[in-house]
Amino acid sequence: MTLIKSISGIRGTIGGKVGDNLTPVDAVKFASAYGTFLKNNIQKDKLKVVIGRDARISGPMIHNLVVNTLIGLGIDVIDLGLSTTPTVEVAVPMEQADGGIILTASHNPKQWNALKLLNAKGEFLSGADGAKILEIAEAEAFDFSDVDSLGEITMNDAYMDIHIDEVLDLPLVDAEAVAKRKFKVVVDGVNSSGGIIIPKLLEQMGVECVKLYCEPNGHFPHNPEPLKEHLGDICKLVVEEKADFGIVVDPDVDRLAFISNDGEMFGEEYTLVACADYVLSKTPGNTVSNMSSSRALRDITEKHNGSYQASAVGEVNVVELMKASNAIIGGEGNGGIIYPELHYGRDSLVGVALFLTHLASLDMTVAELRASYPQYYMSKNKIELTPQIDVDAILVSMTEKYKNENISTIDGVKIDFPTEWVHLRKSNTEPIIRIYTEAPTQAEADKLALRIIEEIKAVAGI
Repeated sequence: MTLIKSISGIRGTIGGKVGDNLTPVDAVKFASAYGTFLKNNIQKDKLKVVIGRDARISGPMIHNLVVNTLIGLGIDVIDLGLSTTPTVEVAVPMEQADGGIILTASHNPKQWNALKLLNAKGEFLSGADGAKILEIAEAEAFDFSDVDSLGEITMNDAYMDIHIDEVLDLPLVDAEAVAKRKFKVVVDGVNSSGGIIIPKLLEQMGVECVKLYCEPNGHFPHNPEPLKEHLGDICKLVVEEKADFGIVVDPDVDRLAFISNDGEMFGEEYTLVACADYVLSKTPGNTVSNMSSSRALRDITEKHNGSYQASAVGEVNVVELMKASNAIIGGEGNGGIIYPELHYGRDSLVGVALFLTHLASLDMTVAELRASYPQYYMSKNKIELTPQIDVDAILVSMTEKYKNENISTIDGVKIDFPTEWVHLRKSNTEPIIRIYTEAPTQAEADKLALRIIEEIKAVAGI
């Protein structure tokens, strides 16, 4: 089964059987369910939805299916064409639209695609709304429009530029200060829309940009998840070019990782830490990340006299807690920056602009900046799921085993030991169990992960 319906949208692999994969029939079915959900809940003569896609090979096919399904429901479409997840999120309220769909499987490999669904604020739908859409899809309770009531398509390819303008207009972004430093940066756009929008942003901030894999043809040159094991080429190029640092984004540009000037990973967990350090130094306040994210954000927040809280994994959950705690910056340790001053969504452009402004105000290299932060090391592992594996039973067993430790079961099981932690959970986006650990050294994080994996395998009998 590679069709996954969750809080993160509807995603699956292209091809195969209906109901098992993201086939054309499934794309139409879930687009129909989303459109029907909007029509059931918004009392308007004419609804409007913004649509954009990343550069995946299957993008144009899925895009045409989804757009024309909405047209068939009598919904008008603002078509951004090739775009990014945060760009669509920014466009929805600016267009006073009733919702939005981003066609992207984010960090998943090229055979995947997905429908990420937004509300009228340009934010991801709640779990409750997502459940209603799945019910409508299951019942196939669709009522399409007659020929005189079909929706209309309006093409608008200006939103990547508008998004950049909105980022540059933020009070804490100082393009002039950045331009004076004459930074040189290497960008890996993984041959998707990040290869267009990130270099454009850098050029407008006066940064010299060296492009790597910036052709938006959907042929990802490496696994598109921005993890160390996939980023050997840019690490090498940063050193060869004597660049100040490197920037890596995933295909839909909501995850951001930096490469230090010495060719080492800055650490995707530390993208949010660095941006938060800068924002909190200018505007003190609270922060939020998910419980699979580094303790370093908590340490930095407390250094600036703020309060830190951890949510369940998933952007919807982070945003909900950010609103409840009036957090001024937050996100996820996978390189996702959420800065409400612009919008409640993970946004690599905001992260790049804040990081550059922060760096421009400091007299240090990116490697030195990374060394100045609390040092934690993570090990991120996964176990592939088969129908025989009972995830819930595994989690119950681990909770019982470690009942004398500090345990949270808000999202899977998180066990906090005095100097390290482990978080076990079923993924929202892939058929796997994720096992994340963090400790003061990489060796300790890896050792803890191996121990927990062996314990899980013993429980599961694998």
